Amino acid sequence: MNNNKDITSSIIIIGNEILSGRTPDKNTSALAKWLNKKGILVKEVRIVEDNINEIVYHVKYLKDKFNYVFTTGGIGPTHDDITAEAISVVFDQNYVYHKKAYQILEDFYDKKNFNDGRKKMAKMPEKAKLIPNPKTFAAGFYVENVYVLPGVPEILNAMINELDKIIPNSTEILSISCDLITKESEIADELKNIQKSFEKVVDIGSYPFFNNLQSGTSIVMRSKNQKKLLECEKIIRKSFSNLLKK
Repeated sequence: MNNNKDITSSIIIIGNEILSGRTPDKNTSALAKWLNKKGILVKEVRIVEDNINEIVYHVKYLKDKFNYVFTTGGIGPTHDDITAEAISVVFDQNYVYHKKAYQILEDFYDKKNFNDGRKKMAKMPEKAKLIPNPKTFAAGFYVENVYVLPGVPEILNAMINELDKIIPNSTEILSISCDLITKESEIADELKNIQKSFEKVVDIGSYPFFNNLQSGTSIVMRSKNQKKLLECEKIIRKSFSNLLKK
């Protein structure tokens, strides 16, 4: 798909624990699936270390390139949680306690247990708007087209429902797939010609699969145009009818 009307996005995964391999990245998949349903194309994903300058650099670049930027990670209570401060720099805003976010946390923990680390989770750019957190009550936030979310997958997933209320829907990106018992190299030329026929309307991808019983290639078709998507599926199934997985 290469439509000028497409709504586009990028995802920035922030955290040294992801780069070191200690923690697997589950957030890209969760966000991408949700964004596809909303009709928002994910065009780029980056993994960035816990470094203010690096975060600022990547967010500045991507926010001007895409309609939406989503960051995950680095908004917790510890010294290495620096995403909120970095976003303040991106938008040249003061890094301050957000009155409502602060009040939510103070009520949740009560004043006796509301320590400095927990207070830190209420600091963000001065003009930030909140993304509610029904799991732990430490809110995410957004400024213009940059949406800042936590790195813990369980918390992020709980907040997606809240984010869904904030970001408007576009036309859903539909997907159809079929499995062929063949190698990619055997169908590459014909598949290329079919893709040319549906250029800018349907994206066609091929992905090898392997299991104990057999191996082959999955063909995945994606489009916002259901009529063209079904037409493409029909052509692919007809072109490779003798290779279709039973």
